[in-house]
Amino acid sequence: MSGRELILRRIREALTDVPADDTPYGGAVPRNYLREHGDRDTEATVTLLAENLAEYRAVVHRCRPDALPELIGHLLAERGALRVLAPAGLHRALLSRTDAAVVDDRAALTPYDLDEVDSVVTGCAVAIAETGTVVLDAGPDQGGRRITLVPDHHICIVRTPTQIVASVPPALERLDPTRSLTWISGPSATSDIELDRVEGVHGPRRLDVILVDASPD
Repeated sequence: MSGRELILRRIREALTDVPADDTPYGGAVPRNYLREHGDRDTEATVTLLAENLAEYRAVVHRCRPDALPELIGHLLAERGALRVLAPAGLHRALLSRTDAAVVDDRAALTPYDLDEVDSVVTGCAVAIAETGTVVLDAGPDQGGRRITLVPDHHICIVRTPTQIVASVPPALERLDPTRSLTWISGPSATSDIELDRVEGVHGPRRLDVILVDASPD
C-alpha cells in the first residue's frame, strides 16, 4: 500500500461516524470576522499598499502604462543587468527600452542558468494593501515559482486598481489554492543570526514594485 493510499484510508476511517447530513465543512465555522480595517477609497488603498511595501524595504514606483517600458529599462540599467528573465506571457514590448539580453522562461533552465540571470520581470495575481504583499500564482505573465526565487533582482508589475485588494480575505477569494502561490512581502531577508538583517537569503536581494495606473482618465 502506498503512502497516499494509507492516508486516504485513514481519512475514510476517521469519517465513518460523520452523519451524511452533517453540516459541510465550509459552513461549519462562522466566518463573520472583519474583512478589512477602516473605510478607504481606491486611492487610499493604493497608497496604503505603497507604504507597506516600502516598510518591508521594497522599492515602489508609480507610473502610467505608456511610461512602463522606460521605467523598466531604467531599473534594469540601474542594476547593471545584462540578462533579464521574462515569463512567456509577459509582453515583450515592456522590455523594449533595455539593452539587456532577454532570457525566455523555459522548463529546461537549470538552477545554474537562473543564477546567471541578473533580473526577472513579472506581473502578479493580486496585491494586498494591509500586509504590503504581492501574490504570484504562476500565471502566464508570472512564470514558474523558481524564476522569482533565484535571480537577485525582481521587478513586479501591479496593475492599479484592478489587482489591489484591501486585505487577505478578498485576496484569497481571487486565488486558486490548487495553483503554485508565492506570497512576497519585500525582498528576501532574515535576522536569524545576531538579529542582523541579511537580504537575498532565499530570494531576490532587491524587489522593485511598479504600481501601474491602469484606471481610465
